[in-house]
Amino acid sequence: MGDLGMGMDKVGMVMAMVVIVVAAMAIVGRCDPSESNRDMVRRAPWRIHTLFSVECQDYFDWQTVGLMHSFRKSGQPGPITRLLSCTDEEMKAYRGMDLAPTFRVPSMSRHPKTGDWYPAINKPAGVAHWLNHSEDAKNVDWVVILDADMIMRGPILPWEVGAERGKPVAAYYGYLIGCDNILAKLHTAHPEYCDKVGGLFIMHIDDLKAVAPLWLSKTEEVRQDREHWATNITGDIYSSGWISEMYGYAFGAAEVGLHHKTTDDLMIYPGYVPRKDVEPLLLHYGLAFSVGNWSFSKLEHHEDDIVYKCGKLFPPPPYPRQVEQMEADSDKRRSFFLSIECVNTLNEGLLIHHAATGCPKPTWSKYLSFLKSQRFSEMTKPKSLTPQMHKRLQAVKTESSGKPGGIKPKIHTVFSTECSPYFDWQTVGLMHSFHLSGQPGNITRLLSCTEKDLMKYKGHDLAPTHYVPSMSRHPLTGDWYPAINKPAAVLHWLNHAAIDAEYIVILDADMVLRGPITPWEFNAERGHPVSTPYGYLVGCDNVLAQIHTRHPEACDKVGGVIIMHIDDLRKFSLFWLHKTEEVRADKEHYATKFTGDIYSSGWISEMYGYSFGAAEINLRHRINPDILIYPGYSPRKGVEPRVFHYGLKFGVGNWSFDKADWRNTDVVNICWSKFPEPPDPSTLSSTDDSTLVKDKLSIECAQKLNEALYLHHMRRKCIEAGKDNLSQSKMNVSNGRWQERKKATIRLYRDLQQSLHDPPDVVIVRPRYWMVCVWMLSVFGFLLVLSVVLSRKKVRLERAKAKE
Repeated sequence: MGDLGMGMDKVGMVMAMVVIVVAAMAIVGRCDPSESNRDMVRRAPWRIHTLFSVECQDYFDWQTVGLMHSFRKSGQPGPITRLLSCTDEEMKAYRGMDLAPTFRVPSMSRHPKTGDWYPAINKPAGVAHWLNHSEDAKNVDWVVILDADMIMRGPILPWEVGAERGKPVAAYYGYLIGCDNILAKLHTAHPEYCDKVGGLFIMHIDDLKAVAPLWLSKTEEVRQDREHWATNITGDIYSSGWISEMYGYAFGAAEVGLHHKTTDDLMIYPGYVPRKDVEPLLLHYGLAFSVGNWSFSKLEHHEDDIVYKCGKLFPPPPYPRQVEQMEADSDKRRSFFLSIECVNTLNEGLLIHHAATGCPKPTWSKYLSFLKSQRFSEMTKPKSLTPQMHKRLQAVKTESSGKPGGIKPKIHTVFSTECSPYFDWQTVGLMHSFHLSGQPGNITRLLSCTEKDLMKYKGHDLAPTHYVPSMSRHPLTGDWYPAINKPAAVLHWLNHAAIDAEYIVILDADMVLRGPITPWEFNAERGHPVSTPYGYLVGCDNVLAQIHTRHPEACDKVGGVIIMHIDDLRKFSLFWLHKTEEVRADKEHYATKFTGDIYSSGWISEMYGYSFGAAEINLRHRINPDILIYPGYSPRKGVEPRVFHYGLKFGVGNWSFDKADWRNTDVVNICWSKFPEPPDPSTLSSTDDSTLVKDKLSIECAQKLNEALYLHHMRRKCIEAGKDNLSQSKMNVSNGRWQERKKATIRLYRDLQQSLHDPPDVVIVRPRYWMVCVWMLSVFGFLLVLSVVLSRKKVRLERAKAKE
């Protein structure tokens, strides 16, 4: 029995050892967030390394937690490294060294030679330092470069997205207009290679080694070129040189001959609507976004130490069921789901981080329960490229290889204004909406001014501008007719500007873009422009057309939005101006019955000039009623208009807006001026779907104008000047509260004024969970040894008893 008991003890000891070893292996598996990544690396044909750049601030720490958490969930193969730019002084108080695998790099926020304060330069400086000093850089084929304010939704694989050596894949940044003007000619020997890209880079390590030094030096070069910081040269809405780093990359890549495959499919800003067949792999929350009354802006959390406060999370967004109830349109609903996924993923990452750092278990709540639910798990499981995305990326590959197929024509958007406050606030609204809309190509304001007006004009920085002589007072007849400036300005621009575009989109200043207007979507082609219906132009059906065109049968009742091939516009523009003069001079036929002009004043002569001029050369329009809508009207069911044209008065309940009421009010140059706030959409109670949609669109238009004014005042640095005004204001823009943003912006500006000190040495640090795992393994090892010792002692005692 003694031998049997001893045998059983041995079996128990062996079983205990097996249990301990299995448990230890399981814990190591849980501690290693890259377990699936390692499997993918073994399957992957090449080695990948992901990089992102940050500074020693709480602001970047919570972004790091979010990106690292999403990186682990996404299944992205290979390691990830945070390039941490800090001074020695900052490091003394810095708490976040364990938040990510970290490579510390010298801070260049304060340039060591020029003293220039420009933290964005740390990105190219950090990448260059990593290439020169990291062992990881010697053992990698492909590099994926991200920004810290991103959430990964699935693996980004170079061989899937079509990246090649010499042809990186990148996200399209259309606002980098300096690639098309004097800026590129000044800063690169190959301006023709300048690509408007940023945010996401997927490139071969050899290409990164070639471009990195020039990325840094060109950033320094553009940053010092203060003479060319203006918005109309760079596209930087702040005219502050803040996007110098982006141009540094574009010009550096052009210098070494890198041709990028640009795509809009891989990355999206929350708040935007993805294409129906697109599953974005990256959420870039660089802009504010909202869902109903809830909103999120990263700038409002610039000083938030949320990473280090147990149980603290960002304000929860609406639940999926609430989103389904608040939005019937499937596209908008999908956009809302992406927005809530972004912040929910950030909060999930914070919860896991707090638990890993020893925070007490948070109190149960409905929101915490949702983050652990099956539905949230399903919503955030790793995404992959859709077949349609594969197809489009292949088209990009074909284009980059110089073969036909998949090439989109270049577009240029223009609009006409005059030197007055009335057109300035319209310009601010249109430019803001242009940047949000995703409209491809550049935009130019055609500014008609007299020399006298131009001398005192303050709005030169409101938009990329082409200056044209004013024809408001006709130089020959003396007729006062400002509307003639539109055809005159287009003609002047065509004759005096270098235009590198195949299609021109012509808008009015009193418009707000809601989405892109492209020739390929609306079927414009040479000889067949696309426009929107202006049914009140009855002169196309009566004697007016017979008098003023040889082809009255070709007279189309169109206007507002025009998409026209450049060759057609060059042939047509002189007729547009000439026919406008002709109709304007025909006072005998001003009557409403001839023109449809309710004022019988000849005010719509320019519109007839367009229709009759087009008829003269037999331009037949494809008329699309769904592109444009006047706020206050209802769109056809299922239609999402691309343009608001607020030329008529509109209202919701007791609130109304009429642009004519603001003809003589300077809301652009008086700090924090704005239009009366429309009602909150959540207060609408109409049971009629058509009325509800109409009212929501009206509110959206007004909100976009106020949002544009708010950002304009911020750009003009009205922060302190508007302090007294703002303390009484409850301004709500679509993406956040006016007062809260003002405070956050003041904090941001003050923070950006702080100086840094000398750069530190390079240190590589791994995250805290490895320390926890090592500690647990040590405990299990100790218990294992103790178990063996005690077992042997027990055996000796049993043997001693047996001898007795």
